[in-house]
Parts: sequence; structure tokens; C-alpha cells
Amino acid sequence: MSPTITTSSEANGNVSAATARAAASAAASAEAAGPQSVTLAKALNTALFDAMQADPSVLVFGEDVGTLGGVFRITDGLTATFGEQRCFDTPLAESGIVGMAVGMAINGMRPVIEMQFDAFAYPAFEQIVSHVAKMHNRTRGAVKLPLVIRVPYGGGIGGVEHHCDSSEAYYAHTAGLKVYTPATVADGYRMLREAIDSDDPVVFMEPKKLYWSKDLVDLSSLSASYVEGTTAGRTTEGRAAVARPGTDATLIAYGPSVPTALAAAEAAALEGRSLEVIDVRTIVPFDDSTVCESVRKTGRAVVIAEAHGFASVSSEIVARVQERCFHHLAAPIRRVTGFDIPYPAPKLEKYYLPGVDRILDAVDDLQWEN
Repeated sequence: MSPTITTSSEANGNVSAATARAAASAAASAEAAGPQSVTLAKALNTALFDAMQADPSVLVFGEDVGTLGGVFRITDGLTATFGEQRCFDTPLAESGIVGMAVGMAINGMRPVIEMQFDAFAYPAFEQIVSHVAKMHNRTRGAVKLPLVIRVPYGGGIGGVEHHCDSSEAYYAHTAGLKVYTPATVADGYRMLREAIDSDDPVVFMEPKKLYWSKDLVDLSSLSASYVEGTTAGRTTEGRAAVARPGTDATLIAYGPSVPTALAAAEAAALEGRSLEVIDVRTIVPFDDSTVCESVRKTGRAVVIAEAHGFASVSSEIVARVQERCFHHLAAPIRRVTGFDIPYPAPKLEKYYLPGVDRILDAVDDLQWEN
């Protein structure tokens, strides 16, 4: 098979075209400066665009991420702007996708790969555990692995099995991986930029049911404030956020469960109970300080997650809080999670997923009579 040869004039033409498109996009962004109603999907798409524009070593690939722009359109327009050399489709072979990304990262590139759906990543699990997570340690720090694995996860979209798993515990349990999961539009942009800039591999868990959630966000300001290659733009790694202040009990949640926790806190306020909501943001590294400061203040806690409760991230959070806040607790820590069964059929998922009523029941069970 003959190699493809690109002449200098063709290369210059491609560069010029990409530069023109980038300039046009920047001009459009400038015109739209100021807070706009933005979806999480748009924030993630913009983060990818900005990262690719800022660093030519960043490239995106996976199943249907090119011409289609991804099943959820997170990669929409990237191939048209940056070309098929930097955003391209792959065969349906997740293990091959991750393996190729490992080789690229070892050789100085910053690949961002998409697993399309949570359970689709399982065929690539051996690559992730045996190579992605261990390469830096295996080489005594000589080899860095700046690789981002995007995993759309969780339920709430009426999907069937293999499309709605909450698989974060597998990655959190694997030493050598960072695990991020944004719950807000602004964090979606910031955290993805930080993940791409990290020299360590990041499993970036994207809550599918929040893709179409909207918030007023100034994406142009977020982009301008991000400083490539420094720590000035790192505002979320290992730092939980107080999503809602409160005094009576703490709701600890991450990813798709954060809006549910906020809705429960809003409902509790109507009954005269003040609930603080903590958004974990990065499961690994975990922010013990912010979480425990809240629990020490309120004396009561409920951990909320869509994943199964047994041997889960929620289990780890309970253990960490209990170890650090035992003498401040007025009641045992409760959990509201998905049930320990395979993900149910679409019509039954409303009974499986944590909801406001289940959260409020758990809050009511926090021994208030004492």
C-alpha cells in the first residue's frame, strides 16, 4: 500500500484553512461574550475545541466521533475544523482504541478517546487496568501517560442494559487513575480542560442525563481564564464544592446525583430543614477536607449515588467520613443508591434511581429525636 504524501503547499493550505476556521469561531465567541444559556454537551464540546486549538498534540478518536460528532454530539464539528488526522472514527474495538491511545500518549501526544457508553468500555478494561493505570509506576516515572478516557455513564435516559451502567467504582479502585465526574455546565468545561492538561491518565465520567441540562455560563470567560501549562486554571481537581449551604445535615453526591440532592434540599427547606449539598467533583483524588468540614458542622450525612451500594464509591465515602468525623456524628451515615441488581428496563428505572422521596426518607432516619 503506497503511503499518502502531502506536499508543502497542501499542508500550508490545510493549516490556513484550519486557522481561518479557528479565527471565525473565536470571532463568534467574542460576539457571544457574557453569560449564555449553555448545555453541558456544549460546554464539553467547547472544551475539546479549545484544547485542540491550544495544543496540536491533542487529538480525539473513538466510535462515531468524527463525521457524526458522537452519539451525544459532544465531538460535533471537530473533524470539520481540525481534520481527520486529529478527530477520527475507529472500528468498534474498545480494547484497540485504548491500546492505540496508550502508544500515542507514550510518544508525546495527548489523546482523548470516547467509549460511547459506559458498559462499552468493559472490553477495554484489561488495557486500562494493566497498562493505562500502571505505565507511569512501571517505568519509575520515566513515562507519562497524558490520556483522557471519556465515559458517558449513568441512567435517566430510558436506555437499556449496557447503556446505563454506573461503572465509576471499577476505575476508582484502580490505583494510578484519576476519576472526574462533573455535575454542572461550568465544571464540565473546566474539568475536561484540566483532564486533558494532566500528565496522568484520567477517566472522565460524563453523566448522560445531564448532557442537556442548561445553565448561564460565560464560556468565553472560562476559556480566557484557563492558562495552558500552568496551575492557574486548575480549580476543580481534588476539590469538592459546596453546591448549597446548610446546617442540619449534609448530602454528599457526585455527577448525576447532584441535581437530585439539590432538589431534595429544596424540598426539605419547605419543611424547615436546612440541608447542605456537597458536590464531590473528583472521585479520585478525593477531597476529604471539604466533605468532612461540612459533616463536622452538621453532624449528620447522607451519601447519594446511582451506582449499586455494595462495594461502591458511596461505601468508600461513608468509611472516610466515619473515620474522620466519628465524634461529630449525631447519627449513623445513611446511603441512598441504586439497588444491587442489573440496571432495569427503561420503564422501571424511576424505581431504581435515587429520588427526592428516598433521600428525604433517609434524612428523616438520622435520629433527630436525639
